[in-house]
Amino acid sequence: MGKISIVGLGPGDYSLISQGALEALQSAQKIFLRTEKHPTVDKLKESIKYTSLDYFYEKEENFEDVYTKISEFIIETSKEGDLVYAVPGHPRVAEKSVGIIESMAREKGIEVETIASMSFVDAMFNYLAVDPADGFKLIDAFEIQNSYIDTNTAMIITQIYDSFIASNIKLQLMEYYDYDQEVCIVSGAGVKNLESKKYVPLFELDRMENKFDYLTSLYIPKSSKKVYNTVNDLYQIMETLRGPGGCDWDKKQTHESLKKYVIEEAYELCQAIDNDDIDEMIEELGDILLQVIFHCQIGQEEGLFDLKEVVAGICEKLIHRHPHVFKNEDIDMNTFDKTWEELKKEEKGEDTVTEGLKRIPKYLPALTKAEKIQYKAALVGFDWDNIDDVLKKVEEEYKELLDEHKQGNIKYIKEELGDLLFSIVNLSRFLGINPEEALNLTSQKFINRFEFVEEGSRKLNKKLEDMSLEEMDNLWNEAKANKL
Repeated sequence: MGKISIVGLGPGDYSLISQGALEALQSAQKIFLRTEKHPTVDKLKESIKYTSLDYFYEKEENFEDVYTKISEFIIETSKEGDLVYAVPGHPRVAEKSVGIIESMAREKGIEVETIASMSFVDAMFNYLAVDPADGFKLIDAFEIQNSYIDTNTAMIITQIYDSFIASNIKLQLMEYYDYDQEVCIVSGAGVKNLESKKYVPLFELDRMENKFDYLTSLYIPKSSKKVYNTVNDLYQIMETLRGPGGCDWDKKQTHESLKKYVIEEAYELCQAIDNDDIDEMIEELGDILLQVIFHCQIGQEEGLFDLKEVVAGICEKLIHRHPHVFKNEDIDMNTFDKTWEELKKEEKGEDTVTEGLKRIPKYLPALTKAEKIQYKAALVGFDWDNIDDVLKKVEEEYKELLDEHKQGNIKYIKEELGDLLFSIVNLSRFLGINPEEALNLTSQKFINRFEFVEEGSRKLNKKLEDMSLEEMDNLWNEAKANKL
């Protein structure tokens, strides 16, 4: 088994390769370059023989596959003896294949040595005359969608090979920066006679006159204008509101005092959805998110929990409850509801179905709570076989209610009325209808028809109180006829 020496070729100028890297290259018998598309290679050709691995880029569909295949090749070839694997810049800066090779080598007990040269990042800051001590973030253009963009920190985006990539970068960045945010297109940093920089407003980044190649990166200085569009922004605002000099009302709130607002905001969101009002949905979702952040801030101040723990908890829960997605386990999707419930029991440490029934929140609307109870029981087979049995049960409960009414027994009337409502919820479940939505629909229908009756009374110059029930019923039937 041979040793793998990973060598950095520097940013592009031959003078910026370290002495150690040059010695390793000149003494090696077997050298592989991740790519020969690097200015330094023209000079190196005079003193070394190498094999370029650029052909992997032509064979694979994406960069992840390229880096993995190259890494596997280097590991496999090292079995034949020592080798040098050379990469542009610094081996530790934006070189994915290096990390993959090191990981594979550890598993197989292969010795790996890294020999550094100046990185293109050092060359960029030197060329731009910027001090990196103020902080910056390095992002691969192909991973920007999954990266956190912090407008309060300078940023370098690598691998902007062409105007198509530049256009995609522009669209992504305009979600965080103003359209006229100044950015700098930097090409050939650290390569004499090839260095160039051009400052443009963000919206002009992908203009045809701007040139891009494999040596192009984008530098974005810290933004002077704050754009609020991340959960972290909201969290910081809440910290300010509850901190010194904040809002007295916000500072005195507790988990207990905020309970009613969570419920109110949830119902307002439901109304926005029913109204198909997108602007209202955005606003109400923001209000719900505010409640989450509010509780997290209080939890952090009390030293009990914070936003990170809340996010970690829901991420772990989703991964655990979707083993068919994250663990490639075979699950019958026809019985997924039952599997989901079993996973929930496992998370809660519950041994019985009853424990799950007792866990249903008491604050739920009664119809919704009844439906959830029936649903959980049905998952283990405690359910009617068909809808005919359900209809018979509704009739049975209705007759029992009438019997108790005749007896005038208030206690049992209440109980039988509850039984009747519970059986009707069961019926709605078999019909595939949400009982809350059905009742709310009827309530709204009542309001619409009552409004018609009231307007009709005014046209007759009568007060509702002075109208007979027959007169009001006639208007009611007219409202029905008008499909109200």
